[in-house]
Amino acid sequence: MEIVETGGLPLCVAGAMSEFEPLLSGLCFPEAPRWRDGRLFFSDMHAHLVMSVDEAGQSERVAEIAGRPSGIGWRPDGTMLVVSMIDRKVVALKGSELVTVADLSHLATWHCNDMVVDLKGRAYVGNFGFDLHAPGVTLTPDVMPTLQKAALVLIDVDDQVRIVANELAFPNGTVITPDGNSLIVAETMAGRLTAFDIAEDGSLHKRRLWAQLENLSPDGICLDAAGGIWVASPFSNECLRVEEGGSVTHRITTDRGCFACMLGGADGCTLFACTAVEFEPSRARQLMAGRIERAPAPFGPAGLP
Repeated sequence: MEIVETGGLPLCVAGAMSEFEPLLSGLCFPEAPRWRDGRLFFSDMHAHLVMSVDEAGQSERVAEIAGRPSGIGWRPDGTMLVVSMIDRKVVALKGSELVTVADLSHLATWHCNDMVVDLKGRAYVGNFGFDLHAPGVTLTPDVMPTLQKAALVLIDVDDQVRIVANELAFPNGTVITPDGNSLIVAETMAGRLTAFDIAEDGSLHKRRLWAQLENLSPDGICLDAAGGIWVASPFSNECLRVEEGGSVTHRITTDRGCFACMLGGADGCTLFACTAVEFEPSRARQLMAGRIERAPAPFGPAGLP
């Protein structure tokens, strides 16, 4: 694969997009992939583990999170932050010890999920808004818009917490643009990507539609150097690249649900995906059919995470 430089950001000249190939198998339910220091970090959510894997497929356990790990990020000093879903907290890994950074239980209406940490060390955390696995809950297109909405919560650099956006339909994967001026969040139950301006104090303003994704439920997302967003689509078994306004430029398929994605690799030109056959916790633990998969991407990474 040839790589060219445009404005200091890597653009990858790749051939036709192919299907994903497995990098790491036998996982429970991988989520929240992040590329850092030559490795892909991710949460094996229903196995209660934060893990990492290199490009040769060699994996390591990083931490065990009793409350189920989800979103991952790093503060400027290198401290890893991890969302602890069930108890609705964000914890920091300090050596081998986990320390609570913030308790969001009074602001999150159900389990916390994905997170993005900005360059100042502020963390934006979403939550389900409702019990996704409750008996009788059916995720059909007619039902999803009626489900309880949720807030996006900011953990500031002093660890104080506040709501910065409300009435979101399952705020999930979140990115911050390279200039630090915009935040874009996937609203899974509304089938859309929603953008905000970021104020100096981290507050969010000027809410607007970035892209409507018809008949799709966007989960994890990542931003590329050409301004497109890769969207993991769990129910259509694919990752798709979307431009502002909703135009889909690329699709890469897999044989199972695609729940999150991240650009990385030594050259930045690999799209990693977290895939699984089942997302219900007990069935996912029985199947252990989760994977980290990868495919070549046309553009390198940009922004955060």
